[in-house]
Order: sequence, then C-alpha cells, then structure tokens
Amino acid sequence: MKYISDISRSVPLFKCLGSEVRIAILEMLSSKGPMRMSDISEELGITPGSLSSHIKMLAECGLIEITFNSGKHGIQRICTIVEEKILIDLEKSGGNKNFYETEIGIGLYSDYDVYPTCGLSTSEHIIGMVDDPKYFSSPERANAEILWFTEGYVEYIIPNYLEEGQAPLELLISFEIASEAPGTREDWPSDIQFSINGIPVCMWTAPGDFGSTPGIYTPEWWDRNWNQYGLLKFLSVNDTGTFIDGVRVSEVSLKNLSIAAGSDIRLNMSVGDTGAHKGGLTLYGHSFGNYPQDIKVRMQYRPEGTENGTEKGREK
Repeated sequence: MKYISDISRSVPLFKCLGSEVRIAILEMLSSKGPMRMSDISEELGITPGSLSSHIKMLAECGLIEITFNSGKHGIQRICTIVEEKILIDLEKSGGNKNFYETEIGIGLYSDYDVYPTCGLSTSEHIIGMVDDPKYFSSPERANAEILWFTEGYVEYIIPNYLEEGQAPLELLISFEIASEAPGTREDWPSDIQFSINGIPVCMWTAPGDFGSTPGIYTPEWWDRNWNQYGLLKFLSVNDTGTFIDGVRVSEVSLKNLSIAAGSDIRLNMSVGDTGAHKGGLTLYGHSFGNYPQDIKVRMQYRPEGTENGTEKGREK
C-alpha cells in the first residue's frame, strides 16, 4: 500500500493516474499478474513506443516495477504491479494539529520471546549469530533494521504524549511486515496476532516471505536467498473498532484499551499461540525492504475542553 500523508507532494502521482491508458495497465497487471511489455502492447492495441512512456511514468511513481528475463526472442521486459492500494490521509493533509507522531526503531522492543529460525541485523552486519535467540538481548539491537522469528513475540512501548484533559480519538500504526520461511517463500501464510495493552485487537494473515526480487532498500551484501521485503500495513483503532488498511477487522475500540494521559501503550506482535498458519514474522526498518521507515505511530486526540471535536456547551 502507498500511504500519502502530504497531498501537496503527490502531484506527480495524481498526474500519473490521470490517464485511461495507465489505469488500464494497472487493472491488467492487478488481474493477470506480471506481464511482458509486448503482451501489454498487443492487448491494449498501442505501439511499443507509445507504451514505453506510460510504463516509465508508472515505474517512476513506484506503482509498478520492471524486471528483465532472457528468452528465445532476446531480453523481455516484465512489468509487475507493486502498489494495489493507495491511502490518502486528507485529515492530516488538511492541517489537523490535534495529533502527535513518533517512530520506533524495530530493534527497540521492550520485551521478546522468540524461537528459531530467528535473527536480527543492522544495515551493515548480522547481530551475533542467526537462529540464536540470545542475541535479541544484545545492546546492538537498538540499531537493528530487520528482525525475524518463527514463533514468539516482540513488544514495543509506544510513547504516550497525551496530557491531562486530552482523550485519544485514533491510534494509527504502520509497519512493513511479512512472514518468516526457511529461505524465502512467496506463498507462506502466517497468522500474526496484534495486541495493545494486553488486549488482542486483531489477527492478520501475512501471505508470504517475499524474496523473488531484491528489496528496494535491502543492502546489496544481504543474501539474495533471505527475506527481501514485506507489505506496508496500517493498523488503526478508534471509537468504532480496529482496522487493517481501512477495513474493519474487529470490534475492539479505544475504550477497551484504557489509553489516557500517563498510561502505558504497549504493542505486541506474536505468532504461534493462535491461528492456523504458524509461518513466522519478519519486520523491516529503514534500510531493508521497500519502505524507508520503522514503526510509525500517529495518535489523534481530542483537545482539553472539547467533546467529539467541538467545544463544550456550543453547537457547530
């Protein structure tokens, strides 16, 4: 998913989507999967030269990627869709100031219990040895940019900057995540449980441990047979329930989480205790995967002296 938090910086993307031909290309790749440029050209009934400019713009906006395969007729360019969903945060773009944001390094977990296969790494080297859980307690974990495990959990403390009189309206957390297979497996489902303050808010099934192509930010020294990238997911909780990528997935709401000024906010990600698919978990930071971020958090709140976003005692 492509997340747009500043609409003013997304003009190139909107221009890219302002074409019936480019929309048709995206629809085709979404329904049929990776395609050769020659096949796209033939199906759309346009010349290869005309198609090239459209493909170039889609690739520059990060909506598709182009790989090269050798065939009987020479080098073939293969187009694959990268982003199937675009989330535009108009509320944030519109200048709402009643929120705070922070970002948590994936190695800055407050608690863990993991089992092999497992490991963690900085952008320059593996921390300790792979498949040895004791290195998850290494002080160097603060610099980790990727971590993975087959079973267990990691837990993070989310900073709570709410002040007295302020009430939470929505907690939004984004992260790049995948399952964990021996090597990589595109089809390797894993049921991942998300809990906040000890309360299970939802379960999401990661479809695979992706490695067919290198991650955009994954270092060149990283073994090509290891985890390369994940999916960018958005977990949000508000007064009406819990959502993944804007789709309601459970009835657990903010009132169930007991979040207030001075209270703890603990995010737990686990695999293995529940769920049919025990396929592990991989988290990606700034220097791995396809998205240059760690765990991003945004808390929207109601200011002191208001109810439901309006001043007390006054109507809109």
